[in-house]
Amino acid sequence: MSDAPVSPHAHVTLDEKARAPRHGMDRFIDSIELVAAIFVGIVAADIFISVILRSAPKLFGYDPIQIPDSYDFGRLLLGILIFWGIAATSYRGAHISVDLVWASANKRWQRIIDVFATLVLLFVVTTQTIMLFDKVRTTYNDNVLTYDLHLPTWPFFAIAWLGDVSAVVLIAIRTWRLVFNPEKMAAEHVEASP
Repeated sequence: MSDAPVSPHAHVTLDEKARAPRHGMDRFIDSIELVAAIFVGIVAADIFISVILRSAPKLFGYDPIQIPDSYDFGRLLLGILIFWGIAATSYRGAHISVDLVWASANKRWQRIIDVFATLVLLFVVTTQTIMLFDKVRTTYNDNVLTYDLHLPTWPFFAIAWLGDVSAVVLIAIRTWRLVFNPEKMAAEHVEASP
């Protein structure tokens, strides 16, 4: 047996990590990621059903079936998916990135780069959230409706805006943890041993 220091997370398995008690903030983060995943499923189901109803009747000599407002629903749901997807990737930093400078920096500079990049992201997404709220407001005031069913579109924009608000909250939490609890961020990214 070696006397070498062992990381407290060295032998943590995925099952042990899943059973660990979760704090309220972690459950909030997980719920936002769950909502984003649900919207992925809804968009996929919408596309799948639309394609089946358009293609399957042709096989039997019938006219394609068109879901009323399927185009409007598709684009509005895709917008919702995009903004909730931003929320889901914002906290974990799971988006695609190329960090050549970060990879060659020491730990101190890596943390400085992380905090700076997260602050820039917080500013950009906050500005985007303000502008999207203006879009929700103008869509509501202008009474913009879908083409076939004449349903108001502002609720779709409002749900997308809530995804953007969630992104701002998660980026703010990420910034707080990077500055004041960097070990909390590091512990979430520990690779589990097989």
